[in-house]
Amino acid sequence: MGARGPEPESDRLLRLTAGYVLEHGIAGLTLRRLSTAIGSNNRMLLYYFGSKEQLIARALLFASTGFPALSSAISALDGPEPLVDRLNACWAGIAAPDNIPFHRLFFEVFGVAAHQPGRFDEFLASVGHDWVNQVAGYLRADGVPPATAASLARELVALWRGLQFDLLSTGDADTAAATHAAAARAFAHRVSAAQTL
Repeated sequence: MGARGPEPESDRLLRLTAGYVLEHGIAGLTLRRLSTAIGSNNRMLLYYFGSKEQLIARALLFASTGFPALSSAISALDGPEPLVDRLNACWAGIAAPDNIPFHRLFFEVFGVAAHQPGRFDEFLASVGHDWVNQVAGYLRADGVPPATAASLARELVALWRGLQFDLLSTGDADTAAATHAAAARAFAHRVSAAQTL
Protein backbone atom coordinates (compact mmCIF):
# COMPACT_ATOMS: atom_id res chain seq x y z
CA MET A 1 0.00 0.00 0.00
CA GLY A 2 1.51 3.33 -1.08
CA ALA A 3 2.23 6.22 1.23
CA ARG A 4 -0.37 8.95 1.42
CA GLY A 5 0.45 12.31 -0.04
CA PRO A 6 0.57 15.43 2.09
CA GLU A 7 -2.71 16.57 3.61
CA PRO A 8 -4.29 19.36 1.54
CA GLU A 9 -4.03 22.69 3.33
CA SER A 10 -7.80 23.25 3.41
CA ASP A 11 -8.28 19.82 5.05
CA ARG A 12 -5.56 20.56 7.58
CA LEU A 13 -7.12 23.91 8.50
CA LEU A 14 -10.57 22.35 8.77
CA ARG A 15 -9.28 19.55 11.00
CA LEU A 16 -7.47 22.02 13.27
CA THR A 17 -10.47 24.34 13.40
CA ALA A 18 -12.76 21.46 14.34
CA GLY A 19 -10.43 20.51 17.17
CA TYR A 20 -10.24 24.11 18.37
CA VAL A 21 -14.00 24.75 18.44
CA LEU A 22 -14.68 21.40 20.10
CA GLU A 23 -12.33 22.40 22.89
CA HIS A 24 -13.11 26.12 23.16
CA GLY A 25 -16.56 26.61 21.60
CA ILE A 26 -17.43 29.55 19.37
CA ALA A 27 -18.32 32.22 21.94
CA GLY A 28 -15.96 35.11 21.34
CA LEU A 29 -14.26 33.30 18.49
CA THR A 30 -12.45 35.60 16.10
CA LEU A 31 -10.60 34.65 12.96
CA ARG A 32 -7.47 36.27 14.39
CA ARG A 33 -7.59 34.17 17.56
CA LEU A 34 -8.39 31.01 15.61
CA SER A 35 -5.71 31.56 12.97
CA THR A 36 -3.08 32.17 15.65
CA ALA A 37 -4.13 29.01 17.51
CA ILE A 38 -3.96 26.81 14.41
CA GLY A 39 -0.89 28.38 12.80
CA SER A 40 -2.52 30.18 9.90
CA ASN A 41 -3.78 33.68 9.14
CA ASN A 42 -7.11 35.39 8.50
CA ARG A 43 -6.57 35.69 4.76
CA MET A 44 -5.93 31.98 4.29
CA LEU A 45 -9.01 31.02 6.30
CA LEU A 46 -11.17 33.39 4.27
CA TYR A 47 -9.60 32.16 1.02
CA TYR A 48 -10.45 28.54 1.76
CA PHE A 49 -13.78 28.95 3.56
CA GLY A 50 -15.29 32.30 2.55
CA SER A 51 -16.39 33.48 6.00
CA LYS A 52 -16.09 32.64 9.67
CA GLU A 53 -19.65 31.26 9.65
CA GLN A 54 -18.96 28.97 6.69
CA LEU A 55 -15.77 27.76 8.36
CA ILE A 56 -17.59 27.00 11.64
CA ALA A 57 -20.44 25.22 9.84
CA ARG A 58 -17.98 23.07 7.90
CA ALA A 59 -15.92 22.44 11.03
CA LEU A 60 -19.05 21.21 12.81
CA LEU A 61 -19.75 18.75 10.00
CA PHE A 62 -16.10 17.68 9.99
CA ALA A 63 -16.11 17.28 13.76
CA SER A 64 -19.12 14.98 13.58
CA THR A 65 -17.05 12.46 11.60
CA GLY A 66 -14.71 12.19 14.59
CA PHE A 67 -17.53 10.75 16.69
CA PRO A 68 -18.21 7.34 15.12
CA ALA A 69 -20.94 6.38 17.60
CA LEU A 70 -22.82 9.54 16.64
CA SER A 71 -22.23 9.44 12.89
CA SER A 72 -23.40 5.82 12.66
CA ALA A 73 -26.19 6.05 15.26
CA ILE A 74 -29.14 6.38 12.90
CA SER A 75 -27.96 3.47 10.75
CA ALA A 76 -28.99 1.26 13.69
CA LEU A 77 -32.53 1.65 12.32
CA ASP A 78 -31.51 -0.65 9.47
CA GLY A 79 -31.86 -4.24 10.53
CA PRO A 80 -34.16 -7.17 11.26
CA GLU A 81 -34.43 -6.56 15.01
CA PRO A 82 -37.70 -5.29 16.50
CA LEU A 83 -38.08 -1.55 15.94
CA VAL A 84 -38.00 -0.73 19.64
CA ASP A 85 -34.57 -2.37 19.93
CA ARG A 86 -33.31 -0.46 16.89
CA LEU A 87 -34.61 2.82 18.31
CA ASN A 88 -32.85 2.23 21.62
CA ALA A 89 -29.65 1.35 19.75
CA CYS A 90 -29.91 4.68 17.94
CA TRP A 91 -30.26 6.53 21.22
CA ALA A 92 -27.34 4.63 22.75
CA GLY A 93 -25.18 5.76 19.84
CA ILE A 94 -26.34 9.37 20.07
CA ALA A 95 -25.94 9.50 23.87
CA ALA A 96 -22.55 7.77 24.04
CA PRO A 97 -20.36 9.64 26.57
CA ASP A 98 -17.68 10.27 23.95
CA ASN A 99 -20.19 12.40 22.00
CA ILE A 100 -20.70 14.99 24.75
CA PRO A 101 -18.13 17.50 23.36
CA PHE A 102 -19.89 17.41 20.00
CA HIS A 103 -23.33 17.89 21.59
CA ARG A 104 -22.04 20.95 23.47
CA LEU A 105 -20.71 22.50 20.26
CA PHE A 106 -23.86 21.56 18.33
CA PHE A 107 -26.18 23.35 20.75
CA GLU A 108 -23.87 26.36 21.00
CA VAL A 109 -23.87 26.82 17.23
CA PHE A 110 -27.61 26.11 17.11
CA GLY A 111 -28.26 28.82 19.70
CA VAL A 112 -26.26 31.39 17.76
CA ALA A 113 -27.92 30.33 14.50
CA ALA A 114 -31.41 30.69 15.97
CA HIS A 115 -30.62 34.01 17.66
CA GLN A 116 -28.76 35.63 14.76
CA PRO A 117 -30.57 34.86 11.49
CA GLY A 118 -28.30 34.89 8.48
CA ARG A 119 -25.17 33.71 10.26
CA PHE A 120 -25.67 29.94 10.07
CA ASP A 121 -28.70 29.51 7.82
CA GLU A 122 -27.15 26.55 5.99
CA PHE A 123 -26.45 24.85 9.31
CA LEU A 124 -30.04 25.41 10.49
CA ALA A 125 -31.42 23.98 7.24
CA SER A 126 -29.18 20.94 7.55
CA VAL A 127 -30.07 20.35 11.21
CA GLY A 128 -33.74 20.61 10.38
CA HIS A 129 -33.69 17.99 7.65
CA ASP A 130 -30.73 15.59 7.67
CA TRP A 131 -31.74 13.25 10.50
CA VAL A 132 -35.44 13.56 9.67
CA ASN A 133 -34.82 12.50 6.07
CA GLN A 134 -32.67 9.55 7.14
CA VAL A 135 -35.20 8.32 9.70
CA ALA A 136 -38.08 8.77 7.26
CA GLY A 137 -36.20 6.64 4.72
CA TYR A 138 -35.84 3.79 7.21
CA LEU A 139 -39.51 4.05 8.20
CA ARG A 140 -40.58 3.93 4.54
CA ALA A 141 -38.43 0.82 4.10
CA ASP A 142 -40.35 -0.67 7.05
CA GLY A 143 -43.62 -0.14 5.15
CA VAL A 144 -44.76 3.20 6.57
CA PRO A 145 -46.46 5.44 3.96
CA PRO A 146 -44.29 8.43 2.96
CA ALA A 147 -46.35 11.21 4.55
CA THR A 148 -46.72 9.31 7.81
CA ALA A 149 -43.03 8.35 7.77
CA ALA A 150 -42.06 12.02 7.41
CA SER A 151 -44.29 13.07 10.31
CA LEU A 152 -43.11 10.26 12.58
CA ALA A 153 -39.48 10.92 11.69
CA ARG A 154 -39.80 14.57 12.67
CA GLU A 155 -41.33 13.56 15.98
CA LEU A 156 -38.56 11.06 16.69
CA VAL A 157 -35.77 13.50 15.88
CA ALA A 158 -37.45 16.09 18.12
CA LEU A 159 -37.39 13.52 20.92
CA TRP A 160 -33.69 12.85 20.34
CA ARG A 161 -32.82 16.56 20.25
CA GLY A 162 -34.74 17.14 23.47
CA LEU A 163 -33.01 14.24 25.18
CA GLN A 164 -29.62 15.44 23.95
CA PHE A 165 -30.36 18.76 25.60
CA ASP A 166 -31.54 16.99 28.76
CA LEU A 167 -28.39 14.88 28.81
CA LEU A 168 -26.21 17.99 28.62
CA SER A 169 -28.17 19.92 31.22
CA THR A 170 -28.58 17.14 33.78
CA GLY A 171 -25.80 14.67 33.03
CA ASP A 172 -28.26 11.93 33.95
CA ALA A 173 -27.73 9.36 31.20
CA ASP A 174 -29.75 6.66 32.94
CA THR A 175 -32.90 8.76 33.24
CA ALA A 176 -32.54 9.96 29.64
CA ALA A 177 -32.21 6.32 28.51
CA ALA A 178 -35.27 5.28 30.52
CA THR A 179 -37.27 8.16 29.09
CA HIS A 180 -36.19 7.17 25.60
CA ALA A 181 -37.05 3.51 26.18
CA ALA A 182 -40.60 4.40 27.23
CA ALA A 183 -41.06 6.74 24.28
CA ALA A 184 -39.54 4.14 21.91
CA ARG A 185 -42.13 1.55 22.94
CA ALA A 186 -44.98 3.94 22.21
CA PHE A 187 -43.36 5.07 18.98
CA ALA A 188 -42.81 1.49 17.76
CA HIS A 189 -46.47 0.73 18.45
CA ARG A 190 -47.56 3.71 16.34
CA VAL A 191 -45.22 2.70 13.52
CA SER A 192 -46.66 -0.80 13.60
CA ALA A 193 -50.17 0.58 13.28
CA ALA A 194 -49.09 2.72 10.30
CA GLN A 195 -47.32 -0.02 8.34
CA THR A 196 -48.89 -1.11 5.07
CA LEU A 197 -46.71 -4.17 4.38
